Amino acid sequence: MSEFKGIRGRVWFKALAGQDGPMPGDPPSVLVADAPIGHDTARFLCIIPDHNSRFPCASHGEVGLEQAYTLATRIREIISADNAKDVAKKRPIIAIVDVKSQAYGRREEIGGIHLAAAASADAYASARFAGHPVISLIVGQAISGGFLTHGYQASRLIAFGDKDVLIHAMHKEPAARITRRTVAQLEALAKTVTPLSYDVADYAKLGLLYQLLHIKNPETPPSEEISLVRDTINAAIADARKGPFDLHTRCQSEAALTARKASRQIRARLEEQWNQ
Repeated sequence: MSEFKGIRGRVWFKALAGQDGPMPGDPPSVLVADAPIGHDTARFLCIIPDHNSRFPCASHGEVGLEQAYTLATRIREIISADNAKDVAKKRPIIAIVDVKSQAYGRREEIGGIHLAAAASADAYASARFAGHPVISLIVGQAISGGFLTHGYQASRLIAFGDKDVLIHAMHKEPAARITRRTVAQLEALAKTVTPLSYDVADYAKLGLLYQLLHIKNPETPPSEEISLVRDTINAAIADARKGPFDLHTRCQSEAALTARKASRQIRARLEEQWNQ
């Protein structure tokens, strides 16, 4: 895993939305644009590093207070504007994901980052339940609360399949500390316990992804690779519009039927008790 640079988000935001700047009034770390994709006009959202951020703990691509509330605001705009439209005409929302984590800082905790993160996650989920196709394109890292806040509530998840893409609850070093193992021991365990693996190909085995794309030049994509990603997003939008608007597809996929048997049994038991 190479050091996090946080440039892929901006690269793919510009490639797909044709812009690389924030909307008026937004912090420089939040890119939002409305741009055509297929027969739709979608709202694209992305978090990028801002080394001059007034919140230092949110300066390297983390999701902090400003980022989370801005995402929530821009998503709610689309929900409100499209409220009276038929489901088939509601605009897609595309989250381009390259986030190393949530912002860990005293100021963030005092300011209620849990509320900001919840506002963003709720906005994404509300858009999905309102009938908006919400698609996450994971082009880099998708770690911890950063991913929960920005992208994980999507109708469909698309990820690039290379060594610099990482989808996980935490980075290796803190995961090793909290489990009282060395990084080497954690990596050895991950070979037999798929959810512990940091390989995106193993993550795909869990059945959570709509598509795993193998992009040769993710930081300098040629036109044919941009077209491939556009086509995949369009297919995901069409698939999401078929419904349902919850996340049952993540448990019902072919891979999940094999790799998530215990999770499926637990969910079935919980639903059974809940409905009693």
